[in-house]
Amino acid sequence: MPNKFLLALLLSACSLLGTSALAQDRAQRLPTTQLSAGMHLINAEVARSFEERQIGLMNRPSMPVGDGMLFVFEEAGQQCFWMKNTLIPLSIAFVADDGTVVNVADMQAMSEVSHCSTKPVRYALEMNLGWFAKRGIKAGFKLRGGPWKS
Repeated sequence: MPNKFLLALLLSACSLLGTSALAQDRAQRLPTTQLSAGMHLINAEVARSFEERQIGLMNRPSMPVGDGMLFVFEEAGQQCFWMKNTLIPLSIAFVADDGTVVNVADMQAMSEVSHCSTKPVRYALEMNLGWFAKRGIKAGFKLRGGPWKS
């Protein structure tokens, strides 16, 4: 009997690991929220769970101009991102609890270079490479909508 139990436990573990690995091999689609950066509207998918944040925008061949992904963390901290398995270059804005952009970084596709917030934050917003710069959005700019309703 112990051998059957052990085998069942092992098969269950392998099944769970396989499911997680498969999830990382395809793009995820998450619920969205609308944000604004001045007059610019953003349709942002919201990554709240550890697994959603881990997968992020991996395995997507492209992303519409006004789309992005908002990463929401449970607590403020120095948040760091890299681009392993991310096929498109992105810019990331690290955002304080009141919607103020703390810093912006440009990230190259398929890179393992880390890009980190310069202060503790709970939010990060990824957009297509250059999206923030083309609109003059930098540290000190205030985002609205989503978690920053006012």
